[in-house]
Amino acid sequence: MLETLEYTDAVAEATDPIYEKVRRSVPRFEWEIAAPLIAEINRLKRVRNAIILGHNYMVPEIFHGIADFKGDSLALAREARDTDADIIVFCGVHFMAETAKILNPDRTVLIPDLEAGCSLSESITAEDVRLLRQRYPGVPIVTYVNTPAAIKAESDICCTSANARAVVESLGSDTVIFLPDEYLAKNVAKETDVRVIAWHGRCIVHERFTVEEIQAYRDQYPGIEVIAHPECSPEVCAEADFVGSTSGMIGYLAAARGNRVIMVTECSMSDNVQEAHPELDFIKPCAICPHMKRISLEKTLASLRELRYEVEVPEGVRLRALRAVERMLEVGRG
Repeated sequence: MLETLEYTDAVAEATDPIYEKVRRSVPRFEWEIAAPLIAEINRLKRVRNAIILGHNYMVPEIFHGIADFKGDSLALAREARDTDADIIVFCGVHFMAETAKILNPDRTVLIPDLEAGCSLSESITAEDVRLLRQRYPGVPIVTYVNTPAAIKAESDICCTSANARAVVESLGSDTVIFLPDEYLAKNVAKETDVRVIAWHGRCIVHERFTVEEIQAYRDQYPGIEVIAHPECSPEVCAEADFVGSTSGMIGYLAAARGNRVIMVTECSMSDNVQEAHPELDFIKPCAICPHMKRISLEKTLASLRELRYEVEVPEGVRLRALRAVERMLEVGRG
């Protein structure tokens, strides 16, 4: 168990500039509990020659307080590939840490909680992928990066929501199998002439949004702009003013026509981008990813101190998965 860290003048001096970024979403009394942990994590990173990768769905204290690099899965995969740190701590879910290990076999990759999983990554098995190859011989398999290494290893190429269409069209095939997100596959299919065969996986956060809910927000807040993630259903996406990956959603905010927006995605996303857009009023639907929220400051500090929990990928699986991930990185965002 971690000892209690005190909020001292030195901690305040080190962390007050960070608080300015999160003061709209984190009350001061909560910050004074988090600040000693943030200061100690940032100190220990320097001692360990470690970096922390923070996904957009992390709480603001992690996202702004300790993450050296932040973004969506594609951006963080690139940072993982390019880092010269000895240790990578992934504040995200397990498949993301596995991707970092695939790209950095000689570095120590840690995840603060081994149980930080993903409904998408759990919706399909390697055996399922092999059966799909038998059923559709010669059809290339595109796998969303939100999957474990064993699934990536069975695939031709990976993608993220940011470059899914570009990846599908890069294969030069009239048909592709797209795994495992059913909604993302259907939304990509609407944007391309390529026939897309979808699996039946869904994100537990994004599948909960409904057209009726979006319409209710429009009724309550006339003129609100709706920005949706493509893991939402095609019907919800059709109701949105903009549909894009987490990075695409952030980019869209600079061009928002009004002053009130709703981001139809995990709720910490709005908290994390609010600092850069003080002119916007964010209406925040309470859609929490329980897997992402398993990552905490306390667990991150313990992970750095004790070098737990190390992520390993068997070399045979890693090499096969690496090909699919590297092809994704070559395509980029399209």
